[in-house]
Amino acid sequence: MRIALFGGSFDPVHNGHLLLAQDAVEQLQLDRLVFVPAGVNPHKLQAAPRASGEARLELLRAAISGVSTFAVDSLELEREGPSFTADTVEAFQARCPGAKIFLLLGEDNLVNLHTWHRVEWLRASVEFVCFGRHTARPENVVSEKCLRLERRVDISSTEVRLRIAAGQSIRYLVPEAVRTLIHQHVLYQSHS
Repeated sequence: MRIALFGGSFDPVHNGHLLLAQDAVEQLQLDRLVFVPAGVNPHKLQAAPRASGEARLELLRAAISGVSTFAVDSLELEREGPSFTADTVEAFQARCPGAKIFLLLGEDNLVNLHTWHRVEWLRASVEFVCFGRHTARPENVVSEKCLRLERRVDISSTEVRLRIAAGQSIRYLVPEAVRTLIHQHVLYQSHS
């Protein structure tokens, strides 16, 4: 079995996340791609997600509804304290013994990869798959062993939140089901 873990805040999930996930499924011939919304990100302790874990989970489930190769796992949201990727990978190894596990991450994460908890164990346990972002590839990470998927998507969760707070449309930036839930739950408004 070939499984990819796609972690992140997903605050909110947007069409760029889904495009990247679909590329990964096709290019890596995955059996399953699992979105893992972060609980407490140890690298962003001062920047907690705007929406609750429960809300982000609901948005993700709505976004992937009907896509059989996609799944959402709340493991990191249920964990106390900081969510370390190594602990998440270890949990998936226990659930799916013998599976080849890929870890999707934005190329910008490579700069600080050396600071990750149990990074050497991670390097030995998963295959990193990096998505390019709109930044130049830092010279100090060229040596990091990482499969590269080169699609560049110019949508960010920050942009979506800013547009909502400014009263602008997010149509076509997020799936319609996500847009509807954001509106229903009054998420990301300047006062929320």
